[in-house]
Amino acid sequence: MASIADQEQENNASEVMLLSKFGGKQRSKNKWRKLSKHSSTTSDSLINTLDDGCLMHIFSFLSPLPDRYNTALVCHRWRFLACHPHLWLRVDRTIKDLSEPGVYSSIDAAVSAAKPGDTILIASGGVHITSNIQIKKPLCLIGGGELPEETTLLCSRGSDSALELLSTCKVTNLTVKAELGCCLLHRSGRLIIDSCVLQCETDPLDYLSCPIVSSATGPKKLPSSTARGDGVTVSRTRIEGGAKAVLTIGTLVLQRVRVIYGRTSVLFWFEVEHQ
Repeated sequence: MASIADQEQENNASEVMLLSKFGGKQRSKNKWRKLSKHSSTTSDSLINTLDDGCLMHIFSFLSPLPDRYNTALVCHRWRFLACHPHLWLRVDRTIKDLSEPGVYSSIDAAVSAAKPGDTILIASGGVHITSNIQIKKPLCLIGGGELPEETTLLCSRGSDSALELLSTCKVTNLTVKAELGCCLLHRSGRLIIDSCVLQCETDPLDYLSCPIVSSATGPKKLPSSTARGDGVTVSRTRIEGGAKAVLTIGTLVLQRVRVIYGRTSVLFWFEVEHQ
């Protein structure tokens, strides 16, 4: 009698173990199905059903930094589209294969190849030598590093400026250094300088140098009521060295100055416009 009872107890225990094992597998299988369904839904989201041309057109409305730059981190396809030459040109001093479209070894070459409205992304690391590069079309120049100090443009001694701007342009996330002369020479158009570092090297003749020089003498009012005339807008920018932060030799004057003093630097906000 005892042996029969023991046998029944062993059979019941075996059934419990089998049910537990089967139930665990079933739960695991159901969980896997849920995760698979979720990942499938994510990869097949509506925006990914758009073709490359349409998706690239959407990316063109994003600000180059940080929005368009961050889209390249989503997936391989978005990285390819976000870095497409139709959206911006790239400058990389270390580039060896010049056959790659939209990639140039110097800023001068990229500016020459750019179309009005293009964005030029300048690779971080090292120093880019820039001397009297004239920009006569609307362009946006962006440093490719996380901080402006990671992308440096150097205007060597004997040059008037690193960049000479004769059209509406934006310069952001860059460090521009001038040994003697000016970092940015504004001739005409609307110049926007955002989150940059402008440095004039310490020199016995530093009274001859200024980080920003504006010689614009355009009309006070444009025919279009919505358009803005010549001027310079500076925001969140560190300015060091030189006789003064900005020198105006045209008809523009310094206005709306705001300065924030930090432990290690001084940040400027100001505009240079007609009175």
